[in-house]
Amino acid sequence: MTTKIIAHRGLSSQYPENTMLAFQNAVKLGCDGIELDVQLSRDGIPMVIHDETLFRTTGRRGFVKDYTCAELQTFDAGSGFDAQQGVCRIPTLEEYCNFIKGKEILTDIELKNGIFRYEGMEEKVIDLVLSHRLEDRVQFSSFNHQSMYLCKQLLPKVRCGFLTSDWLVGAGEYVRRCGADDLNPQYLFLTAENIEELMQFDVGIFAWTVDDKDAAQRLISYGISAVITNHPEFLLPHTKNVACG
Repeated sequence: MTTKIIAHRGLSSQYPENTMLAFQNAVKLGCDGIELDVQLSRDGIPMVIHDETLFRTTGRRGFVKDYTCAELQTFDAGSGFDAQQGVCRIPTLEEYCNFIKGKEILTDIELKNGIFRYEGMEEKVIDLVLSHRLEDRVQFSSFNHQSMYLCKQLLPKVRCGFLTSDWLVGAGEYVRRCGADDLNPQYLFLTAENIEELMQFDVGIFAWTVDDKDAAQRLISYGISAVITNHPEFLLPHTKNVACG
């Protein structure tokens, strides 16, 4: 298996994260995939932004959920970034889907519903994916594993991954018993033994966030499904030069 190199929040080391500029340049670079994050606006529109709060990326106060889509798109998502990039708006998921359709790129859509339980988020995201015919080119992921279970009930053919920041004892069996396809673990927990366990259960492995070249090379040599990184520009050559076991 050839390990996919997935740009974490787009080409976020060089452009404002989770913006169309970051996504466009990840595609230009030749990344195999893009990871992005979704929250819901006050009027229920899926917005591409990582944090529940606005301050880190826009300099604004408050929660994403407290503003309408129109209001959110007046904010500069590149606040604090290189001013030469100009103003970058918070994209809607629909904008992203319009951009990515027709491109042979995997999209890891992380549903950010672990802190706020956005009512109807799963249905809204699935509707967008289906309307743009992207169901074969997306993975849904979340730290809220119940949300992933619901996504599989609503759209059985879509790939779903359980995000974890700690290692789960019996992870392979757990993922399969819950009906998911993949585990998206913090990469430091991926020992040879843990990788072997997951592969025995035919569980896909999407490791985050791998910015260390030696660690990336090791994971690629095991043939895991994907490496999610802030620096795909450094890691892409490894997929061509490292023989997978």
